[in-house]
Amino acid sequence: MSDTKKVRWGILSTANIGMQKVTPAIQKSAHSEVVAIASRDAASARTAADKLGIPKAYGSYEELLADPDIDAIYNPLPNHLHVEMTLKANAAGKHVLCEKPIAIEADVAKQLRNARNDRLIMEAFMVRFHPQWLRAREIVRSGELGEVRAVRAVFTYHNVDPNNVRNKADIGGGGLLDIGCYPITAGRFFFEAEPKRVISLVERDPNFRTDSQASVIADFGDGKHLTFLVSTQMVPNQSVEIMGTKGRVELVIPFNAPQGSATALLVDEGYNPDGSLARREIFLPSDQYTEMAEAFALAILGKGTVDYGVEDAIRSMHVLDAIFRSERTGAWEEVKAD
Repeated sequence: MSDTKKVRWGILSTANIGMQKVTPAIQKSAHSEVVAIASRDAASARTAADKLGIPKAYGSYEELLADPDIDAIYNPLPNHLHVEMTLKANAAGKHVLCEKPIAIEADVAKQLRNARNDRLIMEAFMVRFHPQWLRAREIVRSGELGEVRAVRAVFTYHNVDPNNVRNKADIGGGGLLDIGCYPITAGRFFFEAEPKRVISLVERDPNFRTDSQASVIADFGDGKHLTFLVSTQMVPNQSVEIMGTKGRVELVIPFNAPQGSATALLVDEGYNPDGSLARREIFLPSDQYTEMAEAFALAILGKGTVDYGVEDAIRSMHVLDAIFRSERTGAWEEVKAD
């Protein structure tokens, strides 16, 4: 990498999440600049580049990876291509920020252990960089909630488009991989531990064959439980609640916090069952995608560190694997730790 104070990014594909949310957020990062975007169609790449003011447009992913002026790659490709293209980018000497989930199953994610270790690979869970999430964990650590016993979460939306990648089972579609990974991240983030076993109840769409609804209990041991509901065919909703022996924290719009807007959390010590006496903490407008990109860029530049690498992503996949095993067996399934 040249002696630049900014990390030069290449965007791997013109996927909607990249175009609408992540790429513009990376462009706002003080230590980042987006210099190239690629698509399998050169005209699409050029259109996307012109729309976002990106200098270079490539008609293949391989061309972008071969560009020596690119330091880091953002990989928002469909789930089944995450590991393959992340490894190719890594072999080309690029750092990689890869969309979640890192893979479709843990055994595929483990291939990332073969990546060169002088380049960073991180799964793009932007929520872990949002001030709202960091403050909630600070409150948990402070003891204000007493002993934290439960994390409860809901994440739902309604999407029945047969052409949407989220509804294509063969390439990693379905609710658990798309959004179930977020409640799992919440449990791991706030308990600062790994679940030992899980049990799930899963409904599948008869046409798509994807999991359209899932309810999960994850046992973290010592009386600590994560419970969550995810669905791709319900009214849109999302919530995270952390409950302890003395109080609870509720994160307002915890997963898709509006970019560039103020956010809030509620701290309730049980004075009133309806929560009307809860303390409301307001956070200044921020963009969790920009916060994530900035943290990753600073780590690349040697000015910071990130705690979420390949092993963290593999542990998350082990939880998802156990949930799918429980769907098949109807029983508690141990979360592997290899």
